[in-house]
Amino acid sequence: MARGALAGTVATAAMSGLMLAGARAGLMREQPPKRVVRALLPGHRHRPKPGERGLGTLAHFAFGAASGALFGLLVGDRRPRVPIGVAYALAIWVSGYQGWIPELKIMPPISRDLPGRRAVMGAAHVVYGTALVLALNRISPEPRRGLPPSPPPSDRALTPAGAAGRAR
Repeated sequence: MARGALAGTVATAAMSGLMLAGARAGLMREQPPKRVVRALLPGHRHRPKPGERGLGTLAHFAFGAASGALFGLLVGDRRPRVPIGVAYALAIWVSGYQGWIPELKIMPPISRDLPGRRAVMGAAHVVYGTALVLALNRISPEPRRGLPPSPPPSDRALTPAGAAGRAR
C-alpha cells in the first residue's frame, strides 16, 4: 500500500500538470478539486473561501495517494499493465464526477459538463492511470518466480560452473 500511495502521489502530480495546462488553455475555469473543497467548507458552497486553493491541492494529492494505495493493495505483488491503471483511473473519474460530486451539487455530471472540462478531466485521468502503473512498477521489486536469477555475465567467471567451464 505504501508503494501504491507513493505512486499515486507521483501520478497526481502528472495529472495536475495536465489539468493546469487545460485551465491555462481556457478549457476549464476552475480546478475541480478546489470546487469540491469550496463546497465542503463552511459557508455558501459556490462562493470563494480563503485557503481553498491550497486545501484543494492538498485534498487532490491526498485523494490521489489514497487511490494509489488502494490500487497497490488490489494488484498486490503483480506488475500491472497500463490499460488496467487507465481503467482504474477512469472508474474513479466516473464514480466521482458522474456520482457523488453531482449528487452533492458541487459540479454537473460528466454527461452535462462543459466539453472542455470533460475532455481535460478525461485525459487527466488517463494520465493518472498511466503514471500510476509506471511509477508503481518502477518502485516495486521484481517478482521472484522459481529459481533465483542468474548472476550477471561478469560474475559467472567467479562461480564454480564458470571455473569448471574454463578448465576444459
